[in-house]
Amino acid sequence: MSIADDTTKISKEVATRLLEIGAIKLNLQKPFNWSSGWQSPIYCDNRLSLSYPDIRSFVKRGLSNLVTMHFPQAEAVAGVATAGIPQGALIADALQLPFAYVRSKPKGHGMENLIEGKLPEGRKVVVVEDLVSTGGSSLKAAEALRAAGCDVLGMVCIFTYGFDLAARNFEEAQLPLFSLSNYSDLIEEAEKLRIVSAGELETLEAWRKSPDTWTVK
Repeated sequence: MSIADDTTKISKEVATRLLEIGAIKLNLQKPFNWSSGWQSPIYCDNRLSLSYPDIRSFVKRGLSNLVTMHFPQAEAVAGVATAGIPQGALIADALQLPFAYVRSKPKGHGMENLIEGKLPEGRKVVVVEDLVSTGGSSLKAAEALRAAGCDVLGMVCIFTYGFDLAARNFEEAQLPLFSLSNYSDLIEEAEKLRIVSAGELETLEAWRKSPDTWTVK
């Protein structure tokens, strides 16, 4: 089996497990409202995986393998607050690397830190996120680490929607992104599990292509 085949197999298994525990929900009749104002037929809460030891371990192994495969020179791991913190800590522990995390904004008291933990200047860091949509918050964290003098190698995450906007944002930031699973494999597995029908796949793909203008019909 090639690396590409193995990656696809893992992606589909991650998607299946997340669907089975309800971490990813699909609802085309009553879309979810995102904080951005977008309507979405999908809601993803990967934090639920932490409550299932077998799935937690599976995700930890998968993300750790992404780091060692794509960033073997990594010297530290940084999680993105808040959902990337536990995943990042698990990976850092598995790889025996230093860990820190990046807040969405500086703490309002004490040292007013934006980055919690010790990352010396020049340290080669991999950023960990649980979910990437447009990439806004994730890239903001990477920017904060670079501003602090870190050499940010790239990012790994559990799931990405595969938006064209996100691909452009990461390319412009010169930040490689590798994900355990993705939207295309998700909807394929959802059809196999009969969570969605073949007729609904067209609607789901239309949303992924234009999430900012999509509305339920």
